Amino acid sequence: MSTPPPHSNAGHDQSAYSQAVSPQDGPSRAVPSRAVLGWEIAIVLALSLGKSGVYALIDLLDTITRGPISSGTAALNTSTGTRPWIDLLYQLAGIFFELAPVALVIYLVSRWPGNKPLRRWGIDGRRWGTDAAVGVGFFVLIGVGTLGVYAAGRALGITTAITTSGLPDAWWSVPVLLLAALKNGLLEEIVVLAYLHERLATLKWSPAAIIVFCAVVRGSYHLYQGIGPFIGNVAMGVIFGIYYLRKRRIMPLIWAHFLLDAVAFVGYPLLAAWFGYGS
Repeated sequence: MSTPPPHSNAGHDQSAYSQAVSPQDGPSRAVPSRAVLGWEIAIVLALSLGKSGVYALIDLLDTITRGPISSGTAALNTSTGTRPWIDLLYQLAGIFFELAPVALVIYLVSRWPGNKPLRRWGIDGRRWGTDAAVGVGFFVLIGVGTLGVYAAGRALGITTAITTSGLPDAWWSVPVLLLAALKNGLLEEIVVLAYLHERLATLKWSPAAIIVFCAVVRGSYHLYQGIGPFIGNVAMGVIFGIYYLRKRRIMPLIWAHFLLDAVAFVGYPLLAAWFGYGS
């Protein structure tokens, strides 16, 4: 996608990115070089979802070299196999530490360009009702698509059998699964959408290139589930990326992501019984 000339209507999307990352107040800060920002992005991804993408690719290669992808199994939210209260502590600690990259990117962007990044990303209480309603709409749209992609992937033999909850039948299992769903929504949407979109825009990437790159990153860390979920999550990333480019609000997407994972994690046994998933 070529960069449109300044002040043209075609340049609206690119200018929206530029305005979003320009500091408007606070003390003057030195602009990081392209190399510094590039290394920052690489380190953030290496500590978070980029690392997950590499491991997911290795898991997929392991599955492929053992037999058909459809014969593999992908387990989410697995138990540590220890005593229940120790298992609970492990689950809570895992959720806490997996949110560290969220705190890191908020800190980095607060230092430069500053200007209240959470508010700039649309993470605030100004539009709770609208954000929740839009999130529910995306949940329905993406949820139906996800079921279709999963069913098609299983039929084509390019998707593993997915088990979304391997936790014991304990009083804390549902709260932990809901916390895990919230963690996924915060981690993926803040790091992959808000942070990466802003930093790549600063590096003068075109909006189209940013959306595609972030969508591929999103798909990469689902590769352990097979080719079908990779394709489905890339499509989800494109839809979310276009919405974020136009509206500059992450909250509806966090809502949607939370609802998708909450239903998948908590409602999995019921869905498995109805549709035969995981078989």
